[in-house]
Formats: sequence, C-alpha cells, structure tokens
Amino acid sequence: MMKFADLIDENIEELASMDCRDGGKLFSVGKAIDIPNVANTLRYYAGAADKIHGEVLKMSTPFHAYTLLEPIGVVGHIIPWNFPSTMFFTKVSPALAAGCTMLIKPAEQTPLSALFYAHLAKLAGIPDGVLNVVNGYGHTAGAAISSHMDIDKVSFTGSGEIGREVMKAAAASNLKPVSLELGGKSPLIIFDDADLEMASELALIGILFNKGEICVASSRVYVQEGIYDELVNKLVEKAKAWSVGDPFDPQVRQGPQVDKTQFDKILRYIEHGKREGATLLTGGKPIGDKGYYIEPTIFTNVTEEMLIVKDEIFGPVMALMKFKSMDEAIKCANNSRYGLAAGVLTKNLDIANTVSRSIRAGTIWINCYFAFNDDCPFGGYKMSGFGKDLGLDALHKYLQVKSVVTPLYNSPWL
Repeated sequence: MMKFADLIDENIEELASMDCRDGGKLFSVGKAIDIPNVANTLRYYAGAADKIHGEVLKMSTPFHAYTLLEPIGVVGHIIPWNFPSTMFFTKVSPALAAGCTMLIKPAEQTPLSALFYAHLAKLAGIPDGVLNVVNGYGHTAGAAISSHMDIDKVSFTGSGEIGREVMKAAAASNLKPVSLELGGKSPLIIFDDADLEMASELALIGILFNKGEICVASSRVYVQEGIYDELVNKLVEKAKAWSVGDPFDPQVRQGPQVDKTQFDKILRYIEHGKREGATLLTGGKPIGDKGYYIEPTIFTNVTEEMLIVKDEIFGPVMALMKFKSMDEAIKCANNSRYGLAAGVLTKNLDIANTVSRSIRAGTIWINCYFAFNDDCPFGGYKMSGFGKDLGLDALHKYLQVKSVVTPLYNSPWL
C-alpha cells in the first residue's frame, strides 16, 4: 500500500488530467489536492493494517473468550463520477487494509483514472485478483455486483434511487451487508455575529466548489435577519466575479458539469425555481454554446416547499433564506429528508454547541466547510444513508467479528 501511494505521487499530473478530461474537474485542484490526498489516504490505512486486533473478554462463566477481527471477504465498491479518485481510495484503502479482495465499478462517465490506478496497483505488487476494476453501466455491472452470491459486501455512493436498488438486490441474493452514502441537501446557517467576509466566501465555496457536484454542497443557506441584506449583496458581487471556463486554466474556479444529462437537470431545477416564485438574484443561464457550463446561480425569496430547497440539484444553485432565532434555524435545517452535513457560522460558542447537537446530520462544520480528514468518519443520517467512510470506522465495516470461547476446566454440564 505504501508503494502504491508512492506511485500515485509519481503520476499526479497524469491522474489529475484524467479526472479533468473525464469529469470537468479543475486540473489545478486535482493536482494540488485530490490526487495527493488519495495517496495520503492509502498511507493512513496502510498504517492501520497491522493494528487490527480483537480483544480478550471477561466472562461471567468459567470460560475464556476472545474476539478475532477477520476480513469480511469479497467487497463490491460502486463509486460516483463527481470525485473519481477520492471515492476510489475512500473505498479501496480501508478494504485493502482489512485484507479484503474487491471489485470496483467506477462511474461510466469517469472510468480513466480507475483503470490507471489498477495498473499502478499491479506495479506496486498488489497480488492479481485482489483489486479488480470492472467498467460498465449501473444497470448491468452495478446490478451484477449488488446481486452476486460470491460478493460478501457492497459499498455504494450515489443517488438515493440507485441506493434502494442496491439494497434490494443485496437482500434478494445472499443478504450481504450494504453501506450507502446517498447525497444530501446540506444547510449552512449564518448567524448575525459571523464574519461577513468569511461567511460570504464559505457560502459560495460551499455551493460552487466542484461546480456544485458534491454531496455535501451547502445548497440551503440560512442567514439571520440582522446581516441578511449585507450578506446577500456580498454574495451576488462575488458570484458575478466567479470565473467559469476551461478546467485546465489555473485561473478558473468552476469547470463544466460532468455531462449533458446533469447539465439539463440543473437547468430544469432553475426553471422550477422561477416558476415557483423564487427571486433569481444572479446567474441561472448556460455560459456559451459549447460545453456544459452554467452560471453561478443564487435564488432568494424561497420557501421550504420549493423543489430547489427540497431536492438535491447537484449543481451551482444556492437557495438563500432568512431566519430570526436559533430555534427557527434548527427547525429549518432539520426540515429535510437528508442528513449528510451542515455548517454553522458564529462567534458564540453556546450557539455553536447547541446547534451542532441539534442538527440531525453526520458532519457539522463550525466556522469552516469541507474540512475533511482521513481521521474523521464521514457518513449520513436519514436518507443520506448509513455506514461511515474515512476514519477507523470505515476500516471496521470491512471486518467481521468472530468470538472464540474455550472452557477454563471440564465443567460437569458440558
């Protein structure tokens, strides 16, 4: 695994270029962040591989007992197109450390880097048959992985609709365990005492990073009434200056949507917002007539019933709402079928602690956003799924617990 990570470091530019060409991701971000981080993820779990231990149990009967942690077996990983490299190693690294063999089905939109990673794995000395990349479509390759009797677990990241199908197929075959990360509609709550410059920058990055194609995008932004008007002006000014264009250009901050299907979906949601009565402050249109570029888009005067507030759009579309009290903000934040992440911006520690404990979401960021780390478990509540990626929690989902029990002496009732 360490050698595998070293080979990734040696091929950073080529790998970043593949994800840029496949998915429209910014080459500069891939080169500086995504690809170096996946090598570090490999190293993190490589460090855990020889520290997988059971425990000795204190029994209340005359028996000696201990547990073994054993690989769960063959794992099927089905990964999405928005972070092809990151998701590949978020799944593969802990499964390798646990001692599992695996099949990885990358998204059909972004197959290139996964194939190259399989090549590097072989160069690193990972034995044949341990890490297998299987390209294909969800309804064929993905369905086969989910229903195969010889696959012992499935880890899936993607839409809620497909997640349900994965669970059904797993249950109908060999009742294999499933872990699901199914997206979100994450709230960012900005209180009156927040730093306006930081708040405006985090709010925009939260929805525009990776052109909004990120499961934890802060697509619902709740702003306390005392700073609402001033913050709205800042957001609109910054959004209009946001650079959209060629993802290989280091000055560009937003590339094209991944494909025409996603492009058309986002534009349909923008039209929904207009028809439902929301006010379009800026953006809302395609850019140019070549490629799948969309302007950074901000709606205000939105209500909780609108589709642009309820549905995961997976694009550069922000819904801005005003609130009065902390209790109102908490209620609005929880008014979603999703529960993946949330952000809280305030200088008041009491507010930060109260809100973070009151929101039903798997990750809460206070005065920051997108603060991921290999040590920190990531996963959702409610319809955002179950099971954790990253952290040691991810390692344990690829392990079985076996109890071994031995009598201390010959008992008369044995």
